[in-house]
Parts: sequence; C-alpha cells; structure tokens
Amino acid sequence: MLLDTPLCDFGWKAPEFTLKDFDGTEYTLSEQVGENGLLIAFICNHCPYVIAIAERLAKDAETLKAQGINTLAVMSNDYKDYPADSPEKMKLFAAKYQFKFPYLVDEDQAVGQSYGAICTPDFFGFNSDSELQYRGRLDDAGRGDGAGRKPELVEAMSLVASTGKGPEDQNPSMGCSIKWT
Repeated sequence: MLLDTPLCDFGWKAPEFTLKDFDGTEYTLSEQVGENGLLIAFICNHCPYVIAIAERLAKDAETLKAQGINTLAVMSNDYKDYPADSPEKMKLFAAKYQFKFPYLVDEDQAVGQSYGAICTPDFFGFNSDSELQYRGRLDDAGRGDGAGRKPELVEAMSLVASTGKGPEDQNPSMGCSIKWT
C-alpha cells in the first residue's frame, strides 16, 4: 500500500534506542548523532521506492557526513513474513548500494513504532540536539531517474547543519507501508 509521511513535528525529540546491524554490532542513537545532526532513514530491501533511491541515499549520506551529519538506516519490517528483508539480505543490500552507514534491524518493531514511521523510505532529520527538523522526501525524482534532481533532503539538512532549524516547506516522502506484525 502506498503511503505518504505526515508533516514535520518541529522540535520533537528523538527517542533513544539501541539496535544491532545485520552482523550483530550494536548502535545507540545518542552515540551516533553527528556534530551537526543525524538522519534516520526507515528503509527495507524489497520496496521498489527504496530500491529506486538507494544509490542516491548512499551518495547523499556521504555528502551529509562531510557536513557533520551522520546517518542510520533502520529496517522495521516483519522479515519473518517478508524474508527479502532478512538481516542476511540487508547485508547484501547494503553492500550492493555501498552504504557507509549502519543498517539496523528493528527486530521487535519498537523503534519504528516509537518514531511513528509510516512507510519506506521515511526520513527523520534531527539537529545536533536530537530535535526533529525534517520529515520529507529524499528528492524530487522519486522512483525516476535522478539526473537533474533537486536534493531536498541534502538541502534541508545543510540548513539544519548551519542554523539548527529545518525548512518550513517540506514535501512528504512516499513509499510502501511498513510491514507490521
């Protein structure tokens, strides 16, 4: 089912969590916030909307890293019912798209639920105080060719890096519903 994300709740504080990646390494949110913020991307392996943007997400995350903004990707789907999203397949997906950020398994779906994640992809951009400043889409290309795209997430997070505040006008992300148990 195709869903859109809700409007940004400016200032909403990121709930703390600790999750493991596909290899079992633990990551804690508060230890991952960069000097200028943190991007959390709720994604999965099988959604055509995520597949379409995965390469651009990897590149945009590198751009943000250079600006002091770290990235975490979280997979909240029920992979027992959707085996294409299993940790083993997550590892292959991350390698294929050359993710240089942690790709975490939300085994009990508690993180996705506490964040109110709606779809994949669903982006949460936080400032250095872990206050939500962006809840929009990656860019204006969607599932299309990324050539000539407007990198809305990078532009928004660059603003967050320099001012601590996100843009007032944001376009919702669109994607497949998260597969809850």
